[in-house]
Amino acid sequence: MVNMFKNIYQYRELLKTNIKKEIRGKYKHSFLGVLWSFLYPLLQLAVYAIIFPLILRNTQENYVIFLCVALIPWNFFTTIVTQSTGTIIANGDIVKKVYFPREILPISVVTSQLVNFLISTIIIIAFVLCAGMGLSKYIIFYPIILLIQYILSVGISFIVSSVTVFLRDLEHLISIAMMMLFYATPIAYSADTIPANFQFIITLNPMAHILNAYRDIFYYQRMPNIQTLGIMLAISIFIFVIGYLIFNKLQRNFAEEL
Repeated sequence: MVNMFKNIYQYRELLKTNIKKEIRGKYKHSFLGVLWSFLYPLLQLAVYAIIFPLILRNTQENYVIFLCVALIPWNFFTTIVTQSTGTIIANGDIVKKVYFPREILPISVVTSQLVNFLISTIIIIAFVLCAGMGLSKYIIFYPIILLIQYILSVGISFIVSSVTVFLRDLEHLISIAMMMLFYATPIAYSADTIPANFQFIITLNPMAHILNAYRDIFYYQRMPNIQTLGIMLAISIFIFVIGYLIFNKLQRNFAEEL
């Protein structure tokens, strides 16, 4: 684990270059470019704002803001997972020919999406301010929540990026799993609306706790549950370590499989 951080520091310029490539690649040949970081979540919000309050009769107060503060962090997470599945395969030629810390590839995906998420956070702040809710002092917890989500995302990225090299069908399975997980996560609805006998689904879902923390600081404007954040930090670090161990073991055979 220590060697990983040493290698990443040694190859930090390559990491920076790869992050820039990931960001530029997303908007390459796109007329609107970085504006899609704003337009895509806004279009999603428009769709859900019509379906749930009007068609499904959701009566949540300030529903657009309620949805916004969870949907945008969720998009950050799901984009990372789906893009990470193919990052080693997409860079197969480089992996086979040039030595560099392979961990740079999934970390680049996560970090480039982090930049996009930070841009998209402007949407959350704009909605909160335009609604007259303002920003509370609890926004100081935003970096902590974001750090927890980042660590968790890197760990998952390590796992899916390495396993997909040996199990190509995983890429398609993950797309289905992410769609199912969307509905098993309190994004478009409140966790309180889940029947008691199904509450365990929320309890066992790390993203549910992270999204609830975002809602606490932006929507409810209250202090997030510190104990829950501590547990989520521990779980995220655990998944990060397990993810790295899996990645480190599998990367020895990347060249043969690619």
